[in-house]
Order: sequence, then structure tokens, then C-alpha cells
Amino acid sequence: MDARIDVHSLFGLSPGDAHVIRNAGGLVTDDIVRSLCISQRLLGTTEVILVHHTNCGMLGLDDDTFAADVERDTGRRPPWRAGGFADAGDDVRRSVQMLRECPFLPARDAIRGFVLDVDNGALEEVPA
Repeated sequence: MDARIDVHSLFGLSPGDAHVIRNAGGLVTDDIVRSLCISQRLLGTTEVILVHHTNCGMLGLDDDTFAADVERDTGRRPPWRAGGFADAGDDVRRSVQMLRECPFLPARDAIRGFVLDVDNGALEEVPA
């Protein structure tokens, strides 16, 4: 979701080379799985790259506190979790594992995860 990240230049891609799906925190949600499933089954993609980044607003976010704040302001608790995490690398590892175990994705062998350092542009692959 972070507008500071130019995914195409980060991976040396041109527009049209990849389907880019963004959301807050890079969280694997039902909608992300839906989009990946469509990308793979209807459009033939075979690789998934998941990228988190440093200085993320989701880092350290407490889901329960966030939901309580929304409920206090709106009178309704959100039906989804915000998806805060304590460590970007650990969350990438967990998310990659979720995708590798997802029965809806036919191409699960080439799923990789990275953490981008937004201060220096370094991209570090997170081992599975």
C-alpha cells in the first residue's frame, strides 16, 4: 500500500510485466487469495512475491486496540482484523507459508518473501 515503493523499478519490471496487489501491511486476506487465484487460474501467472517494508504503520499495531477505537468512533466493531505485526520478517515468513499451503493456488512452488528497507532501498529475501 505504501506509495513510497515503486514495485516495478524495485524488481526491474515494466508496466504489464506483473500483477501488483497492494494492501495495508501486505496482509494475506481472503481478497488477496481471491486476486491471486484469478491471476494464476485465468491469467497464467506462476510466481508470487510478497514484500513488506521497514517503517510500516502496521508494525507494532495492536489489532484489538485498533478495533476498539473503530468501534468507539462508529458504534460497530470491524469484521476484519487490521493485521498488525511485531516483526516484518516473521510476518513475511508466516504469510508465505499461508500462501504455500493455500489449496486455491495452483502455482505454489515459486512464492518468495522480502523486506524492503525504505531508508536505503535494500531488499532482503526472507528465508522460508
